[in-house]
Amino acid sequence: MYALAIDLGTTTLAASIVDTTTGKRLAMTGCMNPQRKFGSDVVSRLDAAIHSEGVLLEMSGMIRSELFKLAQELCRTTGIDWNNVKQAAIAGNPAMQHLLLGLPVKSLAFPPYRPLFTTGKKIKAAGLDWPGDADIYIFPMPGGFVGGDTVAFLFGTRDQGHGNKEAGTGDRGSGKVKGLSGSRVPGPASLYLDMGTNGEMALLDGETIWATSAAAGPAFEGGNLSCGMAALPGAISSVRIEGERVKLTVLSNVTPIGICGSAAIETVTELLRCGLLEPDGRLRNAGEITTNLATRLIRHNSENAFVIYRDAKHLLTLTQGDIRQIQLAKGAIRAGMEVLFERSGISVQALQQVVLTGSFGAVLRPDWLKTVGVFEKNMVNISLFTPEGALNGVEKSLLAEECFESVERLSERFRVVPLSGTPLFEEMFLKHIDFPDKY
Repeated sequence: MYALAIDLGTTTLAASIVDTTTGKRLAMTGCMNPQRKFGSDVVSRLDAAIHSEGVLLEMSGMIRSELFKLAQELCRTTGIDWNNVKQAAIAGNPAMQHLLLGLPVKSLAFPPYRPLFTTGKKIKAAGLDWPGDADIYIFPMPGGFVGGDTVAFLFGTRDQGHGNKEAGTGDRGSGKVKGLSGSRVPGPASLYLDMGTNGEMALLDGETIWATSAAAGPAFEGGNLSCGMAALPGAISSVRIEGERVKLTVLSNVTPIGICGSAAIETVTELLRCGLLEPDGRLRNAGEITTNLATRLIRHNSENAFVIYRDAKHLLTLTQGDIRQIQLAKGAIRAGMEVLFERSGISVQALQQVVLTGSFGAVLRPDWLKTVGVFEKNMVNISLFTPEGALNGVEKSLLAEECFESVERLSERFRVVPLSGTPLFEEMFLKHIDFPDKY
């Protein structure tokens, strides 16, 4: 039997098809979320949906249609008839899951920010206007803006094998998730970070899971950046400054057409290291730089910009505005972490493991996050990165023998910490919006 797994992200969508008999992933695909026309973040989309039932129905219809297009693409790739896909599971944040189901969203937009349901929901394909008779499971939503994608992320990365298993060698049939390198069993103080638009994070403390969501915006996923894009063919995935030269890596080795989130973060770290970017986030003028790198600092659309790539048809830059977007995103993530540490009584020094995920690109090095101010020094060596955290968890749930019962039990352990109106969050956000003076 075959099953469809979906990570319903605010900025990007990811889907895969798995053989439930062998436990193997047969194909994977992804795209941008078409709902971004109504706003790049969940707050904008919730506002649009509240003020117009027509917009709510349009957003619901467009996401259902886009997800089924991904399903059809997977079926074409694998040669599997859609009627042989008997199960599907979908995980997203509460706003995305409500919009998918066409549910009213007022309860999410105003305090106390509660979803209409917290346990998982089982529907048939017809409930999403899809053909066939597949059973579809919508992941539980613990509360607030902490949703099914966070539950899936933790579900997929828990109980990993010991030692330093290489990425990509995991056996799905044994429950080990492909793509997580150097994994080990989470200790009593493990932090999970999904650095996407909704900025979900969870702190595992024994049986209790403290969780929250910080509105980071889509910068880490390439959204809201002047030349940003998802990690698709043509996206610059690495930017290195060596001496006075800039060296790039491009996905699929084609002509660059944009820059993905992880490369944008790497660019910021390189600009800081080379003295082209000040700790307060100001991109310096060309006249302040004495090396040939000054030729890459230009005025573009009335702001300073660093030229990453240019040819006769393309000019790809990281602008002053882009850097501000990254500052806002990293400030929100770090402030959310500080609130979780305070509420749980766990210090950052007590962490035994940090697990990262997100749709920023192929890799995200922990030392970059230290340089920009998301991580403390002790977090670098205990960090693991899995690029498909939520999708891995959805796949694992489809392979479990308990019919999602273990997912439900995991969800019940969450204690959601609200950030809205929290003085500590506001204080920490302002404190961490600048880049560190020393890195």
